[in-house]
Amino acid sequence: MSRKVAFVTGASRGIGKAAALALADRGFDIVVTARTVEEGKAADGSAVAGSIATTAREVGERGREALAMRLDLLDRASIDAAIDRTLDQWGRIDLLLNNGIYTGPATLHHFLDLEDDEIHKMFEANVFAQIHITKRILPAMLERHSGTVINMVSNAGLSDPPAPAGKGGWGFAYAATKAAFNRLAGVLAVEHDDSGVRFHSVEPGLVITEAMALYDPKGEFAKRFQGAPMEVPAAVIAWLATDSRAEEWNGKTVFAQKLALDLELVPDWRSAGNGRS
Repeated sequence: MSRKVAFVTGASRGIGKAAALALADRGFDIVVTARTVEEGKAADGSAVAGSIATTAREVGERGREALAMRLDLLDRASIDAAIDRTLDQWGRIDLLLNNGIYTGPATLHHFLDLEDDEIHKMFEANVFAQIHITKRILPAMLERHSGTVINMVSNAGLSDPPAPAGKGGWGFAYAATKAAFNRLAGVLAVEHDDSGVRFHSVEPGLVITEAMALYDPKGEFAKRFQGAPMEVPAAVIAWLATDSRAEEWNGKTVFAQKLALDLELVPDWRSAGNGRS
């Protein structure tokens, strides 16, 4: 089959949307999934731009096909419905981009302020749901001996914060989920060596997405870290999905901003400001 299909979670805005468009530019048809179906308020009620309908339209403007489907990482039925419809209509998934996350109140809560139910929600969405998606999609890739799984990870899961949450740092709950998820690609690469399927973790660095601008209105993160436009990790994701040289990164964590500069995938953005896009 000539069709290449990318299944992207969290594709209504931010890195997920930018990656979906970059993959469309590389010839992929895109399964656009997220909670926000139409423009207006986000699924959590916040006033932030972006929807799967808008992303799907922009994919179409690039000459590729799009399937736009609601997917909530806290709703296992919605996950299975999106995967089932993709396979029914398009028959395959060549690239899985596990980008979506749950950004509930516990994201920036201090440890002693955490409620058990919020911690459980974060692990369900950011770890267990991602595991379920990967287990649903990976076997067919292994059977075809081709495919790519890209997991969006975070420096929050790799290091200690430079400051408390709310003052330029991050909370324990979010960091713990990202630390757990960061182990997946490396383990899968070892378990399926020479399978023809590649597994990558992508650490985007600070990227000022629509959601981050909403949850960090004072720009505390930007005071401590050099930001990059959303197109930077998107370009790295597209490169990993299509370039044979990406084989050397199988099972490894890719630091998107460094790789984008090393390979000159995008113009150098660092002198242009804080990375807002």
